[in-house]
Amino acid sequence: MAGELARGRELLRASGVVAELPTATDVVDVSHQELFGWALREGLTNVARHAHATRCTVVLTASEVEIRDDGVGSASAASDGNGLAGLGERVAAAGGRLEAGPLSPRGWRLLVSFGPAMATPT
Repeated sequence: MAGELARGRELLRASGVVAELPTATDVVDVSHQELFGWALREGLTNVARHAHATRCTVVLTASEVEIRDDGVGSASAASDGNGLAGLGERVAAAGGRLEAGPLSPRGWRLLVSFGPAMATPT
């Protein structure tokens, strides 16, 4: 995960996106670290390539990774390509939940979580 955050920080910087990324990953449960690394790779790559965002924030907890941006998020983005579908399969196989979709009034949110369902903020 630390490597994915470092790679993501550089990718976002090169794309002109201000990144608010955690510097430590030790808060994340060891059993979730590999999967959260996949989520970081997919989510940050999507921000850099597709979002047209100016800002991206990543929040890590023991059981969640959340990536938010202020880009042009649209409902059709979730069905474009295979990245989110593949990530969703990995998350489901591990017993987790993936939420991905547009925010109001703009932006995109990707959440991978384990445990009780969270309300989706707008």
